[in-house]
Amino acid sequence: MTVVDDRLNAIRGAAPRKPHNARTLAALAANPGCRRRTIMDAAGVNKALIADRLGHGMTVGQMSSIALARGRSFEAQVKAEGGNDLLRLLREHLDLPTAQAHYHDLNPADDDDRISARLRRSQSALEEAARASDPVGTMFDHPILQLTMNGVRVHIEPDLIAFKFGDRFHIVEIKSFPIVDGVADSGKVAAAAQQAAVYVLAMREMLQTAGLSPELVSHEVILVCPRDFSNQPVAELVDVRKPLASLRRHLTRMESIDALLPILPPGLTFDLVLDETGQATRSPDDLAASVAQVSARYSPDCLQSCELAGVCRAEADGTVPVLGRVVREELGGIDSIAEAIALATGGRVPDDSQRQAARLLRSAYQMRQQALEAVR
Repeated sequence: MTVVDDRLNAIRGAAPRKPHNARTLAALAANPGCRRRTIMDAAGVNKALIADRLGHGMTVGQMSSIALARGRSFEAQVKAEGGNDLLRLLREHLDLPTAQAHYHDLNPADDDDRISARLRRSQSALEEAARASDPVGTMFDHPILQLTMNGVRVHIEPDLIAFKFGDRFHIVEIKSFPIVDGVADSGKVAAAAQQAAVYVLAMREMLQTAGLSPELVSHEVILVCPRDFSNQPVAELVDVRKPLASLRRHLTRMESIDALLPILPPGLTFDLVLDETGQATRSPDDLAASVAQVSARYSPDCLQSCELAGVCRAEADGTVPVLGRVVREELGGIDSIAEAIALATGGRVPDDSQRQAARLLRSAYQMRQQALEAVR
């Protein structure tokens, strides 16, 4: 246990650590300037419980029980009998000349199978496969991966299969949204590509750490979905080079935990102080004061990816960031919406840092007035 680990555990408090997944990592990397999320995610804080205690609970990235059951059923079907359906898809849809394949199950052996032990098994199996020249393909079910973020290595427990054929690994993503007449929901495909990019980067980092080429992991991901509205699976190749480049760029912009911890207030903790029944006893006012000690970088996009977004939105009420990232960047130097309106209408003289934004606001206001006159 390091000093950093001790501090992060103190920040989280007595609650169990909430692990990362590809969705949380992609969301964190997409907003690298948010120190609040960076600290909370590094400490494994359950942001949903914090938001509930502060009266701003919201549901993010959660599916209904029916959708979850459908997803599990479809995944089980694709993986059944050693992945026979998946092998058929690889042969029929992706032109992989694979008559058979080994199946390596890396799921937990039992309830006591710790994630660190599974990580070691996954690393050993994947590195051994990377060095082998076996012409028969191998499927690795539920490997544990690891990715460095903010200078800290985090475990990722992906719901995926890594398939190795020849000298390349392909990430296989199994999703329950349908491909209808050859077309899938573009937003869901983009989200799947972002998550897959996290897995590709994590696998590449693992192989590179072992002295192997990261290019052994292909940038083409195999996406498996139901065809039309049936449970018949269909596979497509998805190129994740763009989300992979975006992820790398955001990761390099993130502040390291080692640099952030020394500037936090001593004794800072988000502990809810749970009683024996699991109910929070810490006062909302005291918790809110602790949350406010770590700066956030709110934008409306956060509502789609962060459980704490309701808290941050309430804090940012009346400020420029609630209008979106593009507006925030265009109006640099202007903090409040009231100030922006005053500059637009000529009710305030801009200072030197606001002149460019003020010209933009004044022009937009004049165009609006002309448009209103035209429709009268």
